[in-house]
Amino acid sequence: MSDWRVRAVRASRLPFSRHVATTRSGETTPAPEHSMDPRPDQPVAPVTLERSLVDAAVYHDGRRVETPSSLADIYRELPGKPGTMAWIGLFRPAESQLLEAAERFNLHELAVEDAIVAHQRPKLERYGDTLFVVLRAARYLDDVEEVDFGEIHLFVGPDFVLTVRHSQAPDLSAVRRRLEADPDLLALGPEAVLYAVLDAVVDGYAPVIAGLQHDIDEIETEVFGGDPHVSRRIYELSREVIEFQRATRPLLEIMKSLEAGFGKYGTDDELQRYLRDVADHATYAAERVDGFRQMLQNILTVNATLVSQRQNEEMKQLAEAGHAQNDEIKKISSWAAILFAPTLIGTVYGMNFDTMPELHWAFGYPFAIGLMALVCTSLYLIFKRRDWL
Repeated sequence: MSDWRVRAVRASRLPFSRHVATTRSGETTPAPEHSMDPRPDQPVAPVTLERSLVDAAVYHDGRRVETPSSLADIYRELPGKPGTMAWIGLFRPAESQLLEAAERFNLHELAVEDAIVAHQRPKLERYGDTLFVVLRAARYLDDVEEVDFGEIHLFVGPDFVLTVRHSQAPDLSAVRRRLEADPDLLALGPEAVLYAVLDAVVDGYAPVIAGLQHDIDEIETEVFGGDPHVSRRIYELSREVIEFQRATRPLLEIMKSLEAGFGKYGTDDELQRYLRDVADHATYAAERVDGFRQMLQNILTVNATLVSQRQNEEMKQLAEAGHAQNDEIKKISSWAAILFAPTLIGTVYGMNFDTMPELHWAFGYPFAIGLMALVCTSLYLIFKRRDWL
């Protein structure tokens, strides 16, 4: 087994490489295990594509002429036939299927490793006469108000296109139907398929942008409405916008790289116009996403300011309530002190003792009453002067 095949096998052991194959009826079945026999003279048995094959076709002058069931059948149809192109669509293929495709179409080992492991950033790489393109698709889920991201890998050669999907989006069957309905466009070759897939991915961003805009509008209403849970929603939406930005921003570099190669690789003039239109839409999407991120940062700042203001208002109200309560306590304490003085005097002279000062004094009772009045009046004036009463 060659070095690059060994590296691909090792990469497939990562957690991301658990492949689930899909039949044409939509049922999922486990993908076959790849042989680990190290004997160099052991031939690699051809693997049919029935389990993960979405569709495979051979086109001549933009019209489908064959619908093969294996890579070997496709490979036999291509050599020496100008105007003939194969388009193979795989959904979560097994490692062995990608390795066979790499051998049949002479795909670069690094690109194959990326396709096996998946979870790559959007990019465009050229390996000889084959383009390797990674795209991140997105769709907005209305029921949960979240953005679901997908991934698609494209190998674009002189007479073939191999698409490898690792998620439900985008639906390339609609792209294939669109191209087959326009044979003149499909006759432009593999670059036409690349354009159609790019166009589908970028067009899929429009509903996501609309959904995010709706979410941001709702968040603005919640922020000024004082919703205490809005901070969490702002954070979660910010993460989705950042992830969306990682999908759209690299797409601009991909379009620039394609445009830079128009003259060198002889891209058809009409196809150049189509690709420039996709670039315009991608730029618009990237700018909107950048704007969303800035808006969410501003909303988060405004929300923090409003929360601080509400907290200050609450602290002010608590302080005012505490001040009012303190005044009431002062009044109660003052009157308690005033009433305590005559109680103390009355208690002393209410003792049942025969030998007490002024007990048999004729002016003892008026003196006691006067003393009570004097003490109470003095305390009242003192508390009044200190604004306790």
